[in-house]
Amino acid sequence: MTDELQKILLMLSQQEMLSLPSLAMTMAVALGCGLAIYLVYRIFYRGIVYSENFGVLLILVTGVTAFIIATIGTNIVLTLGMVGALSIVRFRAPIKDPLDVGFLYWCIAAGLASGARLYMVALFGTALIGLVYIAMTLARKDRRIYLLILNYAQDKEDEVAKLLLPLKSKLKNRSITAGRTELTLEVKLRGGNADFMNKLTEAGCLEKASLVEYNGNYV
Repeated sequence: MTDELQKILLMLSQQEMLSLPSLAMTMAVALGCGLAIYLVYRIFYRGIVYSENFGVLLILVTGVTAFIIATIGTNIVLTLGMVGALSIVRFRAPIKDPLDVGFLYWCIAAGLASGARLYMVALFGTALIGLVYIAMTLARKDRRIYLLILNYAQDKEDEVAKLLLPLKSKLKNRSITAGRTELTLEVKLRGGNADFMNKLTEAGCLEKASLVEYNGNYV
């Protein structure tokens, strides 16, 4: 029984040779998926500040993940050692946009599938998720959310209220200081049409009116 167990452990510990063509195919699929994810992120990004470094990181994460999986998949002992080494790694870089987390998981999944030599899964999954994301982005492209910030004298409250009646707005903040009122409203505009700003300024009851695009991450 002991001899058989030793033979099994020896077989598991023996490294499976990974041929150069197979490794090249793995890395090509992984980097191809990473490049596709990067292009989707770059072209259809709708956040506050676009980061080119994060876009490059997406390609690197996909390639590195595939490289690790291809390496540890050839040796059970190396797998256990790699798991122990990676368990001490800590990433403390802040994620500013929650959507960035989804892109990172997308890259990791594509790298895992490529490293496991499931090339069709990696390619099909990347294409499907990309199409879904693009469709959702285009569907809400024409309707954007803005913050409308108004400053006016407190005795102009009724006039301002009449001006805001045609707008579909939601109150976000209201500040009153020394007879002055600052009103922050969330408004939804289709196609970014801001012609109503001219009507607000021409009314003469506002001291200042500002319109800022809003994506829910800041106020």
